[in-house]
Amino acid sequence: MRSQSSAILAAALLAVTCLGQADAEDVLRRIAVKNGESVDLGTVYWVANCHSIMIGLPEIEMLEGPPGVALSVREEPVLPRRQGCAAKVPGGTVVLTAKDVTERSDTKLTFRVKYKIKDGPRQTSQSYMISLFP
Repeated sequence: MRSQSSAILAAALLAVTCLGQADAEDVLRRIAVKNGESVDLGTVYWVANCHSIMIGLPEIEMLEGPPGVALSVREEPVLPRRQGCAAKVPGGTVVLTAKDVTERSDTKLTFRVKYKIKDGPRQTSQSYMISLFP
């Protein structure tokens, strides 16, 4: 009886934990940008054993976003912090630029980063809530 109630309790805790993680993943980062400004969104790179396996610079494809917003990749060496690497590798920084913003708006921005790596093509995507100001 005790092991059965322990199993039920463990399953309930796992379900609550999983629901909490799903809610945290659904929360979008919020960015505020004024007309004429540029904002760095993050780094792009692809490594294996702390060595770059990218071929060339990644491409950015905007899937959803407001007019007047452009995305680009600024090529520069980056530090792969998520992998715990000590040295910089070839990569870049995703830059969002707001141009010709005439009125305030709140819009979702979704983009895809396309990588060419030694093992074949890969892609990732990210979403942000963007507040644009004239």
